[in-house]
Amino acid sequence: MTTLTLGYSPCPNDTHIFGALALGLTRAPGVTFDIRLADVQTLNEWALEGRLDVTKLSFAALLTPPIAARYALLDVGAALGRNCGPLVVAREPFAAEALRRKRIVTPGTLTTARLLMRLFTDDAPSAGELPFERIMPAVAAGAYDAGVIIHESRFVYPTFGLTRIVDLGEWWETTTGLPLPLGGIAIRQTLDEATRRAVTTAIRESLDYADARPEDVRPYIAAHAQEMSSEVQAQHIALYVNEFTRDLGEEGRAAIDWLRCRARSLTDGARR
Repeated sequence: MTTLTLGYSPCPNDTHIFGALALGLTRAPGVTFDIRLADVQTLNEWALEGRLDVTKLSFAALLTPPIAARYALLDVGAALGRNCGPLVVAREPFAAEALRRKRIVTPGTLTTARLLMRLFTDDAPSAGELPFERIMPAVAAGAYDAGVIIHESRFVYPTFGLTRIVDLGEWWETTTGLPLPLGGIAIRQTLDEATRRAVTTAIRESLDYADARPEDVRPYIAAHAQEMSSEVQAQHIALYVNEFTRDLGEEGRAAIDWLRCRARSLTDGARR
């Protein structure tokens, strides 16, 4: 029996995907998992160190050379789709074009949200970085002109007195015609193909179980939902768990390739 370290976030989409596996409701023949929960930026940073065997990662992180050299993307478990992108919010409305001149706070350096903000503003510098749950309070308090929000924040930002400036997912979809790649599940490249297949099957069976019997994993999701209401939990899952989660498919892989090309254009521009 092989034991693999597995990392994913406490967000409802991830705990929905992995809940049956974590609770022992489904199993992977020949493989067991030592599970570690952490926010996605922490998981991105751990990937730089190669700390975990299987891990959730922002696509922006997975596309960086040090992490791409160590991890391979699996076809299952991704957060990718339409109408699900990060939002830029502020206390008062202003034109999206003015963001290049504003003090913007973003999630961690390796997040896809930060990459999208760089692409939208032609790589205007960020005024700061904060864990995603601290961005809305910081913007509401006037510490920054605007903030890039992710995850369940898109459902609750009006309660902080904030207004939407731009939907970066909508901008991406309009620009590319493709779904937006946010995050995926990656596996250490040194693991053999049989292990990769076993892990892929285990994740897909856990997802299928949760989709078929959501009541069995709902308590696990709620236990990690950081005081999120059950309604917001359900909205989160409905938004980020979709057909691309079960299998990336050709369209999903095309979207990731396009994000890779755009990220590379920023790097190439910085070198010139």
